[in-house]
Amino acid sequence: MDKDTDVQRPKRRIQAFGRRAVLRGAAVGAAASLLAATTDATATAAHRGAPAAGSASFRWLGTSGWRIDVGGRTVLFDPYITRFRTGLFDGGLEPGTKLRSDPGLVREHVGRPEIVLVSHSHWDHIADVPLIARSTGARVVGTETTFHLLVAFGVDPGQISVVKGGEVLDFDGITVQVVSSLHSRNKRHSYFAPGTLNAPPATAPSTISDLPEGDTLAFQVTAGNDGPSAFLMGASDFSEQAVQGLGPDLAMVAVPAGDAVFRYTSRLLRALDRPGVVVPVHWDNFEEPLSEPPRRDPVMDLDGFVAQVRRESPTSRIVVPDYRTTYGADMRAGTSTA
Repeated sequence: MDKDTDVQRPKRRIQAFGRRAVLRGAAVGAAASLLAATTDATATAAHRGAPAAGSASFRWLGTSGWRIDVGGRTVLFDPYITRFRTGLFDGGLEPGTKLRSDPGLVREHVGRPEIVLVSHSHWDHIADVPLIARSTGARVVGTETTFHLLVAFGVDPGQISVVKGGEVLDFDGITVQVVSSLHSRNKRHSYFAPGTLNAPPATAPSTISDLPEGDTLAFQVTAGNDGPSAFLMGASDFSEQAVQGLGPDLAMVAVPAGDAVFRYTSRLLRALDRPGVVVPVHWDNFEEPLSEPPRRDPVMDLDGFVAQVRRESPTSRIVVPDYRTTYGADMRAGTSTA
């Protein structure tokens, strides 16, 4: 959950949005970030070679989620597919909102994953993970809190790898570096729904309020010996010391909801050695279906973030992703899934 719940969101207006309406709205007044942000700030990052096209493919699952396919193998990060309503975008969050997971919808988007990486345990990151783990047998990598929650949901403990940050895991050619990280914070410099678990809850969680953050991780996934390497964030804060020297080809960076984190964008891009490609995530209304074009969360200043990235890392190419596009290893659009 990467939200500043102190910010008053405008109430949602019921309106049908097609692809043209979204692109037209993005173009007006905001320098067309949904279109123009995908063009090169320069042709490529001058200091880093482009990853080999075709060595991996990426599909954005909305929020901070990704599906990464490498030679017929699938890695998921924070796969939140069902995207049920909680009131967050309609005038007020309802903590008692029931958790649910749609098996058909999840199956349509995730395939047969081998590895599932979880940044933290808020519902918009973990709600579909129990179903995915139970139905596919995929190995889940996450915090101790994630472990205890999944066990309560009926996931086999033997499927879950507990990590803390600093681990480098070799999954037969797919390398996962676990990065100690931080959750985003609100204007009072506090976390949303903090808390950790040291044992499984007595009963399986049933509402969104039953899911504490449980500490936050980031991950860097590298496909084979030649990459690409992708840095994956689930929330808009980070440990500068932990990310220093990672040097990813691609950085999937969470857009901040405010300025509570000191010089967030510049510090992060510098610590990551100004990645060749920067992909803003966690800026969308994550209660709208993945079958529709992304709609912006009105709290998130996506255009401002894109402008900061251009200013701080002019050699980075910026790609604002779409749900229905499969991207190549260099995050250039490949095929549409619409």
